[in-house]
Amino acid sequence: MQSQKKHPQLFSFEFYPPKTEEGVANLQIVHSKLAKLNPDFFSVTFGAGGSTRDLTFDTVVAIQAKGIAAAPHLSCVASTKDNIRAILKDYQDNGIAKIVALRGDLPSGMMSAGEFRYANELVEFIRQETGDYFQIHVAAYPEVHPQSASATEDFKNFKRKVEAGANAAITQYFYNAEAYFYFRDSCEKNGIDIPVVPGIMPIT
Repeated sequence: MQSQKKHPQLFSFEFYPPKTEEGVANLQIVHSKLAKLNPDFFSVTFGAGGSTRDLTFDTVVAIQAKGIAAAPHLSCVASTKDNIRAILKDYQDNGIAKIVALRGDLPSGMMSAGEFRYANELVEFIRQETGDYFQIHVAAYPEVHPQSASATEDFKNFKRKVEAGANAAITQYFYNAEAYFYFRDSCEKNGIDIPVVPGIMPIT
């Protein structure tokens, strides 16, 4: 097994899709500046229940058109297989080859009626539908997912996503660097040999 420490130290920046023309202009300025830091990619969030689906798509395509790798977030909660299948096709048709597969959150007051319960099911579906086309990133929680019963249970959930076919993991933001290194070492001890990329959310 290749050591986690032998993976190149990669990082990415995460953006919310802008909702106004001013926001679009600001994002163009920001991602042009951040591109000089040579991140592995920029990721773009997907609103609760898919509420920003079109904005996410437009933002990812615009970033990629600048020659910068972009990875859309794709959440499966409250989604159907047909819906996810259509989104995957749109990204394939536009040359988007990275994706961040998440369970996601429901908008307030919405009950889940989708065909997926967990992110590992989404990863499995993406692999079934598209083979190895997408480089699939999944979420990692160095400081533990707030809804997990324990750190042990949270790590088991993470491992299921890796076993389903994830290529890499991107962390949710964390405040303690030691938590990241502990998580990375836990991956190595448990035979998980995929890069664990620290995610950075620019705050302005």
